[in-house]
Amino acid sequence: MSEAYNTNEQFVEENPELSEEELQSIVASAIEDAADFIDNSISPGRAEAAEYYQGEAFGNEQAGRSTAMTMDVRDTIQAMLPSLVRIFCGSDHVVEYAPVGPEDVEHAKQATDYANFILNQDQDESYISIIYATFKDALVKGSGFLKYYWDESEDVKTYSLTGLDEQALAALNSDPSVEITLMSTEISDTSPDPLTSVTVVQRRSTGQIKVATVPPEEILVSRQARSFADAGLVAHRRYATVSELVEMGYKYDDIIDYATDDADFDLLNVEARERQLSQQSRDYADPTRRRVLYVEAYMQIDADGDGVSELRRICCAGPSYEILRNETTDDVPFAMFCPDPEPHAFFGMSIADLTMDIQRIKSAVLRASLDSLAMSTHPRVGVVEGQASLEDVMNVEAGGIIRMRNPGAVVPFTLPYVGSDAFSMMEYLDEIRENRTGISKAADGLAPEALQSSTLMAVSQTIQAAQQRTELIARLFAENGMTRLFKGLLRLMVQHQDRPRMIRLRNEFVPMQPDAWNAGMDVVANIALGKGGDTEKMMMLQEVAAKQEMLIEKLGPDNPLVNIQNYYATLQQMIELAGFKDPNKFFTDPSQMPPAPPEPPKPDINEQLIQVQMAEIQANIQKKQAELALEREKMVREDDRRRDKDEADIALKAAEIIARYGAQVDMAGIKAGSERDREMVKQLSSVRNGQNRTPVS
Repeated sequence: MSEAYNTNEQFVEENPELSEEELQSIVASAIEDAADFIDNSISPGRAEAAEYYQGEAFGNEQAGRSTAMTMDVRDTIQAMLPSLVRIFCGSDHVVEYAPVGPEDVEHAKQATDYANFILNQDQDESYISIIYATFKDALVKGSGFLKYYWDESEDVKTYSLTGLDEQALAALNSDPSVEITLMSTEISDTSPDPLTSVTVVQRRSTGQIKVATVPPEEILVSRQARSFADAGLVAHRRYATVSELVEMGYKYDDIIDYATDDADFDLLNVEARERQLSQQSRDYADPTRRRVLYVEAYMQIDADGDGVSELRRICCAGPSYEILRNETTDDVPFAMFCPDPEPHAFFGMSIADLTMDIQRIKSAVLRASLDSLAMSTHPRVGVVEGQASLEDVMNVEAGGIIRMRNPGAVVPFTLPYVGSDAFSMMEYLDEIRENRTGISKAADGLAPEALQSSTLMAVSQTIQAAQQRTELIARLFAENGMTRLFKGLLRLMVQHQDRPRMIRLRNEFVPMQPDAWNAGMDVVANIALGKGGDTEKMMMLQEVAAKQEMLIEKLGPDNPLVNIQNYYATLQQMIELAGFKDPNKFFTDPSQMPPAPPEPPKPDINEQLIQVQMAEIQANIQKKQAELALEREKMVREDDRRRDKDEADIALKAAEIIARYGAQVDMAGIKAGSERDREMVKQLSSVRNGQNRTPVS
């Protein structure tokens, strides 16, 4: 280890940190070499493909001959685009994040929802517009590029406010984002205090993830590159206005020196661009609309002299590529889509490359056929000079008279029409195009010759074979371009968004806090491509759903073969295959349902035994109390009976005394004494009954 340390230390001493001049020279040389490679080797082919797509003339047209042209390049690409856009825009789960560990399961679902929300809701353009433009670039020019980045731009707005009192003016001055540029004071009849009118400029910095389609000719790549991973240089070259660069954080005085007044720039022609930049600048009314050649380069370079190259983001301006910013970074923020990649090469082939020669040959055959038809319909004629009126001969009016001095002075050169022989050649060329691209009438199920006298299986196989090429392109787009895009989005979310954000998902507001997520989660493409067309897939999903329903009905929702979540996944695939983007409008995701309340804990067996014993004791006490109450009631009743008997006996004795001796008896006093004794007995009985009761805890 000491030898390795000494060797590294010696290397650092021999290779010190690069100076600004050395770094400027290395960066400028790398950009110029990449620009030469793109402008002279790659861009001419892209420009030619664009001309074929737009149907521009070949340049070999002749006066008096047909200039008709077939549009095979455009027809083929326009036939592919609907299927590709449907695949990538028909669902919110084209690409999903896969958890690395069990702690990432919930975060992966949230990250997938948030990434799709950013693409569909947070962009200046609609998601379908971004995808359509990128795929069209890929099919026409061989490569489509998406750029993803964290945009920290400054939003500047100007307001005019009137009728401000001292408190409102103080609140305005306390806002650090507001700058007062104009102020005036006036006296109002309705207010004793003076009121102020101001003009303010409000500047607010906002951070947001942006995804934009980049024209392929604006991307520079080193000529030795095979992929983004091993590219020595990947750069975005464009002409930005002075205002755009100031919003990006550059100072106006540092940028205006690089500005030029030319409005149109030819990025495909280096000499024309240099010639335009060398022209004398013209004075414009608004200098902020002048343009600056701006290059955002990502280079692998050893700037600190430690012997290991690191990825750096270097921003340059002007024709000499002077460095304005130099900082380390961890990603090249571009995703490329190529329909026909070439092994061991950065750029592949386009659909235009496969069909341009077909369009050229078919156009030549079509022109020859139309020329033959024109020659047979309007043949050339031979005229004996001086023997016929040239004015009459040149008159193409139907039934027009030709004046001749001698018979035979005008002789038509009759040519047979040979255009019918060209039809077989056109069909042969169409067959070649179908074999190359897979695009034919059979792909849309519209070929009568393929449908006539054919079984359903034969027709299905014909359509499936024709769609395989489009499915292959969709798979390449998903695995190469979309997965890289979603990895970049996840990295930007975790690095830059450090505060929760409330977004609306499935008609509910959900907080998103990406700084707690794992930035290294896997990305899985889920574009549901496979054997069979949509009809066959729907039939298979219906069979799967029927099996799941049967198992859930027989074995219950918690059986080991299928659960409610599996059944929801099948329904989700069916809804997406039917063309509906949000399955949650039809079915609720069971994983999003609130958890069921926990069951109360079951008591211990000893506690249950104690409760039973306590209940038995309480029942015995209640029984004993009931028995005592019954005995008391019997005793009271017996006492009442005896006293009633005694009263009857006393009344009888009193009647005998009165009858025998004629003496008076105090019956009222005797009765009052008896009632007093009876009340004392009841009170004594109640007291005894209360003492015999046992309290229950």
